[in-house]
Amino acid sequence: MKRCIIIGAGDLNVSQIPVQEEDFVIAADGGFSYCELLEVKPDLIIGDLDSVGEQDAEKIAALYQQEPEKFVLLPQEKDETDMLAAIHEGMQRGYRDFRIYAGQGGRLEHTIANIQCLKFLKENGCTGYLCDGTGMILLAKDECVSFRKENEGYLSVFCMGDRAEGVTIRGMKYELENAELTNSFPVGISNEFIGEAARIEVRKGTLLLILAWA
Repeated sequence: MKRCIIIGAGDLNVSQIPVQEEDFVIAADGGFSYCELLEVKPDLIIGDLDSVGEQDAEKIAALYQQEPEKFVLLPQEKDETDMLAAIHEGMQRGYRDFRIYAGQGGRLEHTIANIQCLKFLKENGCTGYLCDGTGMILLAKDECVSFRKENEGYLSVFCMGDRAEGVTIRGMKYELENAELTNSFPVGISNEFIGEAARIEVRKGTLLLILAWA
């Protein structure tokens, strides 16, 4: 499946971003600087450009003169974040699989906003992942998510609504069977992969899954 890869302006913890020919790459505001660093050519640059350094601003200005069709310039005062605007652009182009890099770290409120962007994607029939070199964040809604036995590290599970019903965890150090999770008791913190194929199932509700690679 073709993917929409969005590069944000948070902390970047990868030395490369795998991009396939059919992928669509969006630089969300200051994410342009990371594209330059990793030699990734964005198909679209979107944002109000308030997090772009002076040197990259000059490059953007020159690129805009050459290829203005690659830009969506946004006002600084707006309801959508640059990341959500980038997601809308990807969805309008028919993409349903989103990989977001440099969407964590920096200011905490931006990380929380990007997690909410994952919920926006899920609610609109898409899948989204916040990716970095230390782990991954995704959501599960009324579904089962599987993990390969090769995974190592930790997996934390949080309820994203008032409650999540029918939560089952198999193939991990701490298992659950048809449990109910709420958003006021973090019982799912720091579970561990144990060299088995694992799965997380939620019958009704939405779970936030945070993976930390070993």
